[in-house]
Amino acid sequence: MSRILGVLIVFFLSISAASSSAPNRSRSLLRTITGENANFPDAVVDLNGTNFESVLRNSPASYAIVEFFAHWCPACRNYKPQYEKVARLFNGPNAAHPGIVLMARVDCASKINTKLCGTFSVSHYPMLLWGHPSKFASGGWQPRKDKSDIVLIDNGRTADRLLNWINKQLGSSFNLDDQKYENERLQSNVTDPEQIARAIYDVEEATSTAFNIILESKMIKSETRGSLIRFLQLLVAHHPSKRCRKGSADILMNFDDLFPSDILSTNKQDSENDNGKALLNNFHICGTDVPRGYWIFCHGSRNDTRGFSCGLWVLLHSLSVRIDDRESQQAFTAVCDFIHNFFICEECRVHFYEMCSSLSRPFNKSRDFALWLWSAHNQVNERLIKEEASVGTGDPKFPKIMWPPKQLCASCSVSAGKKINMTGQTEWNEDEVFKFLVSYYGTTLANLYKDKSLLADGGNDSHTEVLSTSNAIVVPVGAALVIALASCAFAVLAWVWRLQQKNRKYSHRHSLKRAEEKLEV
Repeated sequence: MSRILGVLIVFFLSISAASSSAPNRSRSLLRTITGENANFPDAVVDLNGTNFESVLRNSPASYAIVEFFAHWCPACRNYKPQYEKVARLFNGPNAAHPGIVLMARVDCASKINTKLCGTFSVSHYPMLLWGHPSKFASGGWQPRKDKSDIVLIDNGRTADRLLNWINKQLGSSFNLDDQKYENERLQSNVTDPEQIARAIYDVEEATSTAFNIILESKMIKSETRGSLIRFLQLLVAHHPSKRCRKGSADILMNFDDLFPSDILSTNKQDSENDNGKALLNNFHICGTDVPRGYWIFCHGSRNDTRGFSCGLWVLLHSLSVRIDDRESQQAFTAVCDFIHNFFICEECRVHFYEMCSSLSRPFNKSRDFALWLWSAHNQVNERLIKEEASVGTGDPKFPKIMWPPKQLCASCSVSAGKKINMTGQTEWNEDEVFKFLVSYYGTTLANLYKDKSLLADGGNDSHTEVLSTSNAIVVPVGAALVIALASCAFAVLAWVWRLQQKNRKYSHRHSLKRAEEKLEV
């Protein structure tokens, strides 16, 4: 018996020793079988006949590469790891160089893609085409066409050769070993005023991220419900992104079902928030592909800098230059209450609400609200400059500054930005500052959407047009009519929403009355 027991002990000890080294052996074996990058998820975006146009048209990338392949093709299977290596540099939340090249693929062996592959004259597998995303979305490709916006890549059969081809096109020096936040292409926002156009994607990212935080943190309560409704109304009327306006309207019109007003007890509140979150999965405030997980204009040189806070500031500034004079105080209150109730950084929201509370009289002009927000942002920057300098947490490539710098607006400050007053602070020409804000966060920010034909029905979008004309000195009659209509949108939406709630309450009371009558009978 003791001999058998001894054998069993030796047996179990040998199993234990073997199991301790098994993970390393299994991982080594897995790498041998599937390649060294087996643990990475696919970075390439899969496209088909149903989503091809929308994904490419809405892409924030400056360029796109589309691989046309067939899943049964051995050469395509062998090429996939090479294509994925390059795609990981540009696609996804961990990309080293996001927002530059969208790398996608289409399986031509799938029947749903037969027409699409014919449109692009696919003659062999794998076949790579290069061009601007909007050009892919709006047309096809012909091999014998002399002048084409889409180019055949004829030298990209390995990851190194493909990346070299891309570097030649862009004049860049990307490397397959590049890591996130080591992007030599990052540019200072003070050097090129046109960069703000790409912030439209960061505004969408910030909007979606903000609402995800609100839901994850269960911040919608009976006392905060009204402030969220008012902010949603502001987004529906004046968000710079058409997709975010539509998504906000969808949520607002279904708000009573998502988050009923009779949330009283803590237990019921948690339950209702969970139900609302589950239902809200059917709604996408800025489109199904947002949040994307990365930033473009607001991309910092480190993981913990810029990003969400930058995107949120751009959103608030863009709202401030779109409102009508009659909406200025409503917009101010909506913004202040939203930050106070839903911005999760405690110290930040306390400081911001203190600035809101210091206002001595209500706004009567949209200009006053835009300048107040600009001044508040500079106050925040001034405070953070000192704090970040003392602890070394600032972004070295994007240091906090007084905005706007002279490179973007030489006429905004007296004597080209020199500190000349008695307090040592910059003296600003507020008329020039306001003109800059309207142009920078208004017209320029919307230009990218206009260029990509992302406006409603391929034509003019009333809210975007208001942005371009509402603060002009001379306004044409047609534009004035658009302004008048858009300025009513905020109030009309609130009226529609209140009417909807009133009808629901009436219906509820009516059903209760009928139930009581049945009980009496």
